[in-house]
Amino acid sequence: MYLLAFVGACFLVAMVPGVSTAIILRQTLRAGRGCGLAATLGNETGILLWGLAAASGLSALLVASQVAYDVMRVTGAVVLVVMGAQALWKARRATPQAEGAPVEGEPVEGAAVAGLRRSYLSGLGTCLANPKAAVFAMSFLPPFVPAGQNVPLTLVTLAVVWVLVDTLWYGLLIWAVARARDLLGRPAVRRRLEQISGVVLIGLGVRLALDAR
Repeated sequence: MYLLAFVGACFLVAMVPGVSTAIILRQTLRAGRGCGLAATLGNETGILLWGLAAASGLSALLVASQVAYDVMRVTGAVVLVVMGAQALWKARRATPQAEGAPVEGEPVEGAAVAGLRRSYLSGLGTCLANPKAAVFAMSFLPPFVPAGQNVPLTLVTLAVVWVLVDTLWYGLLIWAVARARDLLGRPAVRRRLEQISGVVLIGLGVRLALDAR
């Protein structure tokens, strides 16, 4: 029963828009379903690492260290603001190029791989650079550990379930966005979406920088 309750909680958490949603949607709209999935895998790698950190007690050390927390908070804020500024800059270009599109002098396959790699690292970097993710993992997982169970092993299991639920939700979201990409991919609409995503990312970055725990 506790596992069903945990799965339901994971779905509710995944449905709440945040940094991860913004990054994944942006990569999907800019470069297609493959890059959206790559960003999702990067984000889920970060979530799994934070879950493992919570199981081993490392998250507690981060929360206890104000200096470490502040360094991660500022780093995460800078990453988000830079990504937002890049989105706004691309929106100013008359013919913005998709991240996964081939560039002159570079093989199509190589360009596609580079786009997937960048998308994966974007998802991973924004998750790992967000100390709120560590704090959330430490507070979200333990209440679902049944009494008498092996705590570290159960926490790791819950972290894996969390990642699977997250991946399922974002996969459905990516599929829906990709289906509407013909409409959303029009130049005027695309520029507007780049502007919106840029403002959202900068806003999230500023909020993270100013957010005190």
